[in-house]
Formats: sequence, C-alpha cells, structure tokens
Amino acid sequence: MKLLNTLLPLSMTILVMVLTTGCSDSSTPATPGLSSEFDVQLVSTSDNGEVLADSTGGVLYIFSPDVHGKSSCVGECVENWPIFHSGQPRVGSGLEADDFTVIKRSDGPAQTTFQGWPLYYFSGDEQPGTVNGDGINDAWYVAKANYSVMIASQQLVGHDDRNYMIDESGRYVEGEGVTSHLVDAEGRTLYIFINDSANTNNFTAEDFSNNGVWPIYEIEPEAVPSTLNSELFGSISVYGRQQLTYKGWPLYYFGQDDMQRGNTRGVSFSSPGIWPVAQKGMDAAPGYQNNDSSDGPDDPGY
Repeated sequence: MKLLNTLLPLSMTILVMVLTTGCSDSSTPATPGLSSEFDVQLVSTSDNGEVLADSTGGVLYIFSPDVHGKSSCVGECVENWPIFHSGQPRVGSGLEADDFTVIKRSDGPAQTTFQGWPLYYFSGDEQPGTVNGDGINDAWYVAKANYSVMIASQQLVGHDDRNYMIDESGRYVEGEGVTSHLVDAEGRTLYIFINDSANTNNFTAEDFSNNGVWPIYEIEPEAVPSTLNSELFGSISVYGRQQLTYKGWPLYYFGQDDMQRGNTRGVSFSSPGIWPVAQKGMDAAPGYQNNDSSDGPDDPGY
C-alpha cells in the first residue's frame, strides 16, 4: 500500500505532462496583433509585414483581375481561393470601416471588398498568420492597408472605346488580350509620359494648369506588391508637390478616367503609345541609374 501511494502521484504527474505536451504541439501559433474582437484586422507577419486577417488570423488576399471591383474568381478557382464575407465588419486599429463594402457575386454569394478589391482566403494557408498565397501567378497578393501601387490584369480600352493590346515590340495596337499594369491602391490606372526622362516631369505646368488632364500621382512610396522591386520606386518634387516614380518614370492619372477604378482611356490619347500604362516589365526612363532596374518579365497568366 505504501508503494501504491508513492506510484499514484508519480503516474498523475506523468499523465499531466503528456496531456500538456499534446496540447502544446497542436496549439495555434501566436499571431502578433490578433484579436477575436475584430472581424478584420491588421496582423504582423515575419516576411510580409502587416497584413489583413479575419478574427481567427486567417490571412486575406486580393486578385489582380478584380480591378473593376467584381470577382473574377469563380468555379474551381473558389476551391483554392475561398471568398471572405462579413456584413459590416468590425475593424481593428489602422483600418477604416468605410474601406469595406459587400458585393453580390455573379455566382450568388455575397463577398466583402477592401478598397474595392474582393477579399479571399488561400486554401494553402493551413494555420493562422500563414502567408503562402502571396505572389502566386503574379496575380494573387496578400491584402495590405498601405499599398502605394497594386497590379491589375485586364483588357485595355482606350478613350475611343477600342480594345488595345501591347505587341511583342512594345507597340500599342488594336486587339484583345490581358495586360498587367500598375494601378493605385483603389484600382485607378497609372500612366507614364514617353517624353519624360529619369526623375523628370516634362509635362506638368508650373501653375498646374494642365494637371486636370494628366494629374500627377501624389503619394510617398510605401508597400508595393511582392513581385515588384520596391527599390525601383521613388519620389520627385514637382513645383513643391511630390510625385511617385517607378524606374525613374513619373506616374500620372488620366483625367478622362474620371478617377474610376479599371478605366484605361489614356492608352489611346492623343494617340496610342504616347501615354502608356505603367508596367512591371517596362524599360527604365532614359538616364535612369539603378544597379538592377528590372523586375523580370510580366506573367499575366492565372
């Protein structure tokens, strides 16, 4: 009996240790910034910085063909990229509730959008805070609150309502095809002016009297999609105002796009190729000096 009394506490101690170890191995890893109080929040990741996630830490993504604010991911695509929906989401610090809306998808369900981009999960993210879907096919990107630019993939349509594409020699020609190009965080197209040179705006008048035609893109460089080289972005002063640059090219909007996401009317104004859309794989501006001015070829496939 004395031996039994000695063994019982020891057995209980071993049992507790086994149970504790088992719980530890299967527990969810801590995600910095995560709170179950919010439906959407910013959480910290080791390789991607602060990203959007749901209340359980499930990371959220956007899809470059969704530039018009409608989901292009349907059918089998949704199996890999499940949609995210939360009616009026409670948002955490660093996010604005007005940036979130809900759309009705063509296949029926509702989907939440952020800054006009429909939001998705990635089926390959097996644990909270995991980011495995970023950059896939140069079309899927982790959602962030501080993107200076985003990548869109779509058919270019000029102000003459004709479809345009870029041929192998880089010329703008009439035709149908998907073109990947830079937009701002809300999906509004960004252009370059072929008469500009490295970090030099040769279009904007000193009194900004023509800024309504081709408004300069005024923002400081912050986060960019992971498939872009952040070192190729900069900022120049244009008569006291700051303009974002990429590969030395000053970036502009087109006034006749009416600041509407997905519009590309500038590609044919005043003739095709004078104001190209800004692209990842385009040549650097004349005179631009950088040790590596290449982001690699565009791959609009998805």
